[in-house]
Amino acid sequence: MSILQTAIFDVINEKESIQFLQSLIQVDSVNPQGNEKRVAEVIQAYLKSSNLQVDLDDLGNNRANLFVTYPNGTTEEKYLVYSGHFDTVPPGKIEWEHDPFSGEVVDNKVYGRGTTDMKGGVAAMVLALKYLEQAGVKLRGKLQFVGTAGEEVDGFGAKKVVEKGQIDKATALVVSEPSENQIFHAHKGCLWLEITTYGKTAHGSMPDQGINAILTMNEFINRLKTYQFEYTPHPVLGHPTMNIGTIEGGVKTNVVPDQCKMTLDIRTVPGQNNERILIDIENLIKTVAAKSEATYELTVINSMESVGTLESDDFVQLAIATGKNHLDLDLKPLGVNYYTDASVYCPHLQVPAIIFGPGKPTLAHQPNEYVEIDKFIESIRYFMALAIDYLGEN
Repeated sequence: MSILQTAIFDVINEKESIQFLQSLIQVDSVNPQGNEKRVAEVIQAYLKSSNLQVDLDDLGNNRANLFVTYPNGTTEEKYLVYSGHFDTVPPGKIEWEHDPFSGEVVDNKVYGRGTTDMKGGVAAMVLALKYLEQAGVKLRGKLQFVGTAGEEVDGFGAKKVVEKGQIDKATALVVSEPSENQIFHAHKGCLWLEITTYGKTAHGSMPDQGINAILTMNEFINRLKTYQFEYTPHPVLGHPTMNIGTIEGGVKTNVVPDQCKMTLDIRTVPGQNNERILIDIENLIKTVAAKSEATYELTVINSMESVGTLESDDFVQLAIATGKNHLDLDLKPLGVNYYTDASVYCPHLQVPAIIFGPGKPTLAHQPNEYVEIDKFIESIRYFMALAIDYLGEN
C-alpha cells in the first residue's frame, strides 16, 4: 500500500516543524568553537515526550554527538543511518538582511546560518523519526539519526563515531547535506596541505648571500602546474582539481625572504588515494628544496576521502523509487564537489550512501542563507517514506 494512501504524512505539523528548525538556528554553533552540545540538548529536550531513544555522547569542551534511535526495530539485518552535523561556518563580515541566528520567516523561507548547511536537513531527519513514531509505524529494521560535531573543520564528531564503533552494523547511510531534494550518490574528497619553504635571510642588495624561500616556492608551484593526477574520470564527478588558496612570504622589500607559506586545496574523485597524492606532492617539494639548498615543512590540514555509490546499487535505486512513488519526485543520481561526513563513514562501513537534503548547495556558507519551507517539509516526507521502503513495516 502507498504511504500516501495511509495518510501517514498527515501527522506532519508544519508550524511545529518550522519552530523546531528555528530553535536549532537560534543556537550559535559556529565552528570553531562549535557549541554543538547545545544543539544536541535542544533536540534532546524536544524529543523528551516521544518514545524515541535519545543518547547524548559528550565529547568535552561543549561539544557532543547525538544518537536518536527508533524504538521498535525488530532486526538489524537492515540498519539505516540518517546523518547530519550540528556545527556551521561563521556568518561572515558581510551584513545580513536577516539576523543569521534568528530563524526569521520571510516569503516561505526560513533565514539563518545553517538553514541550508545543514540544520534544515538535521531538523527534517529528526522530525521524520518523531512523526513516524507519532503515526504508530512499526519498522522491521533499525533506524537511527546520528548528529555530529565538527564536520565543517575536520569531521571530528564522525571520526569519534567510527573510533567508538557506534554505527558499525549500519547497512545504508543518508546524509542530509544540501541537495535541493535531489539525490547525490557521489562526492569529491579533499586533501588540504600547508607547505612552508625555509631559506636564508640576507640583505636585498646581496641576494647571492641568502637562499630565497619565495623563489623556492615559485619553482615548486611551477612543478605543480605540470603535475598529472593518476585517476579514472568519474561519470558524474569528472576529474580532480587543485587550487592554491593562499600564499605569503617575506618581511621587507630589501630583505631576502627566509620563509614562504602556501596552502593547497586538492579535490579528489573515487579511485584516488589521498596518501598516494601526498607522497607525490612531498617528493616534488623535496626535490625543489634540495636543488635550492632550502628546507621545507609539509602539514596536512584536512584529508577526506571521496565517496561514490554506483547508480545501479539497490539502495540508490530504492531511493529513486521512493521519491517517485510517494512524492512524485523525478530523481536522477548526481554528484557534488563538496565533501561530507560520509568521507569518514564510508571507507570504514563499506555501505551504500546518498546525500539528500532540503537546502540549496549554492547557498551553503553564503550570507542570507535560507531554506525554502516547501522543500523542508518535502524532505521530512521523503525521510519518512524512505525509512519505511528500506526497513519495511511489521
